[in-house]
Amino acid sequence: MDLAFTLDFLRRLAANNNTAWMQAHRADYLRARDTFAALITEVLRQATPDAPELAGLTPAQAIFRLHKNDRSQTDPEPYKHRLGAGLVPGGRHAPQAGYFLALMPGGGSWLRAGRFSPGPAELTAIRQEIHYDGAGFHRVLADEALLRQFPNGLDISGEQLSRPPRGYHADDPNLPVLKLKSFGVSRLFTDTEVLSPDFLPQVLAGIRATRPWVGFLNQALEGS
Repeated sequence: MDLAFTLDFLRRLAANNNTAWMQAHRADYLRARDTFAALITEVLRQATPDAPELAGLTPAQAIFRLHKNDRSQTDPEPYKHRLGAGLVPGGRHAPQAGYFLALMPGGGSWLRAGRFSPGPAELTAIRQEIHYDGAGFHRVLADEALLRQFPNGLDISGEQLSRPPRGYHADDPNLPVLKLKSFGVSRLFTDTEVLSPDFLPQVLAGIRATRPWVGFLNQALEGS
């Protein structure tokens, strides 16, 4: 897999983020996309024995579009700066927790695990599970294997409520996490790490390490 070419293409796209440039370099885009698809194919092939819920998932179901779907009037760029995939049972947009892999040059490549920007019913279900089983929530996040791959633990830097969620008290011991609107862990990879022979093993290790965490969230989301 020529991940160096893929990173270089994304670097050039970031500097020329317009439709005319993309049309003139469509062959390069297809080559970069196919390389990323090959990476996702291999991740799924090797991850499935430890995460059988991913069986049957295809790169086409997992890979996100490069074209932006949520561009605002102030955003002139039609394309994302990364190639990404959601390794989630049912596909990238399925309302479940899963694993998310992206390539972005300049040290922006990442692996994430969790449920990001869930809908209101999903948020309610996750918060209820944390309230009912706070010990289990903290136990899976404190797992040694998870922290070895994701040393920063739960990401609390994202959007969150300014007040306790409805139905929860200000003195709830789990209030800092109950106020979150996304529940995930993440780690970045430098370009050197992406191009290293150890990149794929690191991605697979990250998926194995976070499977109990993803399982906790999906248990909460059942029936939400």
